[in-house]
Amino acid sequence: MSKESFVHESAYVDDGVELGAGTKIWHFSHILKGSRLGANCSVGQNVMIGPDVAVGDNCKIQNNVSLYKGVDLEDGVFCGPSCVFTNVLNPRAEVERKDEFRKTLVRRGATIGANATIVCGNQLGEYCLIAAGAVVTKDVPAFALMAGVPARRIGWVSRAGEILDETLICPRTKERYERAGETLRLVEA
Repeated sequence: MSKESFVHESAYVDDGVELGAGTKIWHFSHILKGSRLGANCSVGQNVMIGPDVAVGDNCKIQNNVSLYKGVDLEDGVFCGPSCVFTNVLNPRAEVERKDEFRKTLVRRGATIGANATIVCGNQLGEYCLIAAGAVVTKDVPAFALMAGVPARRIGWVSRAGEILDETLICPRTKERYERAGETLRLVEA
């Protein structure tokens, strides 16, 4: 644990956890063994992470989120309040399925809205935006705006989180994007 990190007195961080400089763990949260959190992360109240979960730098994990084994977050990911990650497709209380955990990778800059559910075994692309309450059941392309149950792409967003119109130019940053089939990419200047 970095000397520059903060852990609230009601939180619990297991031995063997790595916390980056500037990371803050708030009330009633538990970080389990083998987990690694990067620098400048904010972990809200009543969050559970681990075991063996990797969280990149500059991530914000809001209240009541659980990141189970098999979930990894790259840098700059936002997990809204009470969003849900699963790790088994067909859980049963009476059937042990720890050998069936499926990996979920959340790429750099992705945003997951409040109360959204991310079904395991899927990848969320860079800078995608998952609407509040959406249920993700398949891979999400980079920059996709996803909403609904099950979640479907309803548009595109920029790295700044702005909804893109048909010009594919970010109204905030003026960055330009281009479509390639069912994907979007940033046009480098």
